[in-house]
Amino acid sequence: MQIPRLYAIFDATCFADARLMRRATDELVAGGCTLIQYRNKTGSAREMLEQARELKRRMGDGTRFIMNDRADLALAAELDGLHVGQDDLSPEAARRIIGADRWLGVSTHNPEQIAKADQTDADYLAIGPVFATTSKANPDPVVGLEGVRRARELTRKPLVAIGGITRANARSVIEAGADSVAVISDLLRDPRKSAEAFFAVLR
Repeated sequence: MQIPRLYAIFDATCFADARLMRRATDELVAGGCTLIQYRNKTGSAREMLEQARELKRRMGDGTRFIMNDRADLALAAELDGLHVGQDDLSPEAARRIIGADRWLGVSTHNPEQIAKADQTDADYLAIGPVFATTSKANPDPVVGLEGVRRARELTRKPLVAIGGITRANARSVIEAGADSVAVISDLLRDPRKSAEAFFAVLR
């Protein structure tokens, strides 16, 4: 599979209301984003489903939209894939639910988890946090660029780096072996221009 260089992540807690999230969606798509993940750790299932459906509708067919954690909502909202963490459904269970056609991603945080996830039929693996991050209340230990290099040695699957990635350090992460960078905070301010700036750095 070919994964885009930039993987935008929408964390619902970063937006004051749904209107701002919708506007950011429009801007990111206009800026060239073709892979976006929806993450909501605090909303109700109904709220998440409604938001996911609305955002998917706004993105159109040119953008692949991934649900974080919730396989049931990925199906209900007819999203394009699912991303699971170490404490979520196993990749095997998730695949049974979402089927063969949707993308499946798995978060990893150390070489052991990378090696284990590599044996699954996940479509891509995420490694991180690469740098210190404020997007999680209790983040895993920082793996650094060396962690990305080590992960690259352990898998041939597409590798997504996440955690504290900005326009200033994104190029170094790609050079360390990542195929894509997942970004939350550095896309929040002026999303379209921010996305365009990332793509300029990541060419």
